[in-house]
Amino acid sequence: MSVRKAVPIAMRLSWLVLFALMISEFVTDLPGPGWATAFLPAMVVLALMAATTVLQVRAASPQGEPRPPVEVDPPVTGRWTALNSPADKVPSHGTHVYGQTYAIDIVADPETGEGEAPARPAFRWLWPFFRRNRSFPAFGVPLLAVADGTVVRASDGQRDHLSRNSLLGLVYLMLIEGNIRSIAGVHRIIGNHVILDLGDGTYAAYAHARRGSLRVKAGDTVRAGQRLGRVGNSGNTSEPHLHFHLMDGPDLDNARGVPFTWRGVGVPANGETFTVGTDVSAAG
Repeated sequence: MSVRKAVPIAMRLSWLVLFALMISEFVTDLPGPGWATAFLPAMVVLALMAATTVLQVRAASPQGEPRPPVEVDPPVTGRWTALNSPADKVPSHGTHVYGQTYAIDIVADPETGEGEAPARPAFRWLWPFFRRNRSFPAFGVPLLAVADGTVVRASDGQRDHLSRNSLLGLVYLMLIEGNIRSIAGVHRIIGNHVILDLGDGTYAAYAHARRGSLRVKAGDTVRAGQRLGRVGNSGNTSEPHLHFHLMDGPDLDNARGVPFTWRGVGVPANGETFTVGTDVSAAG
């Protein structure tokens, strides 16, 4: 069995063992000294989670020479700023898992979208702890198909939570919410999302879409520039933004990342602001 195929099995096994340990802990009395009763279940679960993470990293790590960058259209229009860009480091998000070796995050500048106020006031690190999504200019901005393709997966049933980009919010996201989402699986990490099959073994992933905004479903064919949905704040995210990457398969648990370049933009570096003209119009 290949490592890539073993990852989903390991994840399911972790869930089964976690469930069994919870039943043993709270329904029956575990034999042995008190320390074993208190710490053994947690140690076993942590070991399984660590083993699963190792399998995920091995499955997603690039093999051989990297593929040349695939040129596609930008997934948005307007004025944006890049974060966690593969132009600065690879893997861009510090991990190869979920096919995000060459992933990029982009946030809209105040001039873009339908926001009510600038996205980054000077006091944002202290107060308020959580902000409404409509306070961010990226929220509700159309997501566009980067090329002709077929929709492999489209899901938008998860809620858009409040922002987590204050100091307290980030601590909560990293130490509590992020870990819970990791245990729950990749669908809770990427939130509402679309995956497109672009052909030639290349797939495009759009994460954190707005709840109820998707205009496509699995099996639909789309044209470059067609509107797929809208930017949201679902999944493991600190504020409304788009997480985008290319990968070599439709299954995020098994896929490896593929380098990209946006036509007319390239790969913007961290903190770099870029503008995409409206000639890449939303069709449909």
